[in-house]
Amino acid sequence: MYRRTRTHESPALTDNPGMPNPRSSRRRVVTPADLRRLVFLGSPRIDPGGTTIVFTHKTADGPGTWCSRLYRVRADGGGAPVPITAGPRDTQPAWAPDGRRLAFVRAETRERPQIHVLDLDTGGESRALTDLPEGAIAQLRWSPDGTRIAFAFRPTRPERTAEAAAQRTRDRASDPPLITEHEWYRLDGDGVFGDARFAIHCVDTESGACRLLFDGDTLGEATFDWFPDGRALAVTANRDARAMIRPWKTELLRVQVPRGRVTRIAGAPAGAKSMVRVSGDGRFIAWAGRDDREGLYTVENVGLWVLDLRSGTARCITAGTDDCLNSVALSDAVDAVFAPFIAFARDAGRIFLRLGRGGTTHLAEMDTRAPAAARRAAAGAPRVLTSGDVDLDPGSVSADGLRAAFVLSRPDHPPEIAVGIRSRAGAAMTVRTVTDFHGPLCRAVRFAKIRSMTVRADDGHPTQVWAMFPPKAKRSAKHPAVIQVHGGPHARYGVGFFHEFQVLAAAGCAVFFSNPRGSKGYGRDHTAAIRGAWGDRDWADIRAVADMVQSHPRVRKSRIGIMGGSYGGYMTNWAIAHDDRFRAAITDRCVSNLVSMGGNSDYIDEPDRYFPGNFWDRPEARWAQSPIAHFGRVKTPLLIIHSEGDLRCNIEQAEQVFSCLRLRRVPCRFIRYPRSTSHGMSRTGPPDLREHRLDEILAWWRRWLA
Repeated sequence: MYRRTRTHESPALTDNPGMPNPRSSRRRVVTPADLRRLVFLGSPRIDPGGTTIVFTHKTADGPGTWCSRLYRVRADGGGAPVPITAGPRDTQPAWAPDGRRLAFVRAETRERPQIHVLDLDTGGESRALTDLPEGAIAQLRWSPDGTRIAFAFRPTRPERTAEAAAQRTRDRASDPPLITEHEWYRLDGDGVFGDARFAIHCVDTESGACRLLFDGDTLGEATFDWFPDGRALAVTANRDARAMIRPWKTELLRVQVPRGRVTRIAGAPAGAKSMVRVSGDGRFIAWAGRDDREGLYTVENVGLWVLDLRSGTARCITAGTDDCLNSVALSDAVDAVFAPFIAFARDAGRIFLRLGRGGTTHLAEMDTRAPAAARRAAAGAPRVLTSGDVDLDPGSVSADGLRAAFVLSRPDHPPEIAVGIRSRAGAAMTVRTVTDFHGPLCRAVRFAKIRSMTVRADDGHPTQVWAMFPPKAKRSAKHPAVIQVHGGPHARYGVGFFHEFQVLAAAGCAVFFSNPRGSKGYGRDHTAAIRGAWGDRDWADIRAVADMVQSHPRVRKSRIGIMGGSYGGYMTNWAIAHDDRFRAAITDRCVSNLVSMGGNSDYIDEPDRYFPGNFWDRPEARWAQSPIAHFGRVKTPLLIIHSEGDLRCNIEQAEQVFSCLRLRRVPCRFIRYPRSTSHGMSRTGPPDLREHRLDEILAWWRRWLA
């Protein structure tokens, strides 16, 4: 039986003499237990004056729990970061316009988060501003004069509160049923909420008096921002009764404060809209969206739209590019933000956005001037302000647009908080880190580096691939290899830090990860190539990666494994059903049956939208693209990992795989994580279960690749 190692060494898969010997080096190799030594940083917010950055700081504080506090650090890098709240669940920092006060969400009990305000000039304890019932809070937005905060709140259904559950326990009563007449009643990572919805509220920052402003969004996904006079909010909302399958019905609204009177803002085209922002002079409204029937999770590029309220005309200012605002790099060391980043400069002539290109993520800037200017060829090109092979996730920009706060991640260094500084408008940004939380770990551990390369499929299409080899291994040594496939599929791998990859490399594996067709970051056509056609061009790219790995001089060609999660689990299942070259495989939170998944995922699969046909009486295309339809060919030993609380890819997807392989006597092992975990367990789950998962992965590869 495999037992978790408690030493500082990560047992190698083999006794290969080319493997690093931790005892002979002053720096050891990374282990699954180092997960508890990582600091998970997020939500970097620079104050309006550009002098101080506040951010979330999350660490393991028990076997199965995390503690999240707020820290601040000087933007010039002078002085060490210091905690300003005690936790254990403090999140969502938001600066007041005066730069002296900070709002944030504190959940002293998980069920009843409240908005708190901290005066940074006077110091001391924060004060609770709200006294809301059990529920969830999101999107804190200060009014321009600092007297109010608009926020989204969703109350928990009365029968599903913790208090109601405790009362049932005392009464020895059963849990109640959930009854719904709407397809939107659950979301992975958010749970089952029934007919409860987020609505927009406003709270007075002195008295704490709350007022409901708008509850008309059918899905509760409205985004909002203040007009500069503080008399109204700009709101994106879909009020259609079938909003879930009609994303193009999203409107741009003006909601008056405090009366809540709603009017439609003219000039915005039909189409999905989110992340609305208003310029400081009130002239422009920007949002991320499209002008067709696609939603924001799509193979199409999500564009940056700007409406000029003077002329009443709207345009997509990224239309002349092949960029997508929803190009997000995946990592297990950062709380990834899957929403676009948009921020106006104070002069309203410029707008900032996050750009994901290839494996890198950067901050860019675009002009917001009148449509006539956009006809010039150069006007539609983003000015990329940062550079380098890094993943820079922007959190906010100072009022003058000269400084920005980031989470900076590199492949061989866990993330840190960074500041971008420019000397003037139009200049590039110089980026430097202002924290060193992981310095001690980096001095104790030797992390593997990555190397980029390109492979071409049978039709000549290029795919970017990164290789990671065991640290300090001899170049003449050959290693077992693991091919990692990302989820999404419309996401991407990048050059950020990935603890899981480092653990595999430390254990003696060569790790290869790539962005095959379907990934974001390489243009619309690269992404759209697999729409309604999984297991075709994406598989051609993965097969080309496998060919390269098999012929690589540093790889033991008879010891190659493949693994992935979500869509990566789909591709793992597909690979072993169509290719016997893999010694073993790991499928995590997988997709196996596109027919059954069409109706049991939190996002139901609309007929003839993404896949041809439907999942009830026209399932042929979905079935042909389902790995389980081809599992009669599988011979590859398979480790199956899934969470019982996964609402995105229901655990029945894994159960079908396990049942089939057991009946066919193919070696397999099934790990079911509890209902308290979700689809994102490997990124956001409790520390002990995340560590357990990594231990099981290492044990499986040790069993089959050694």
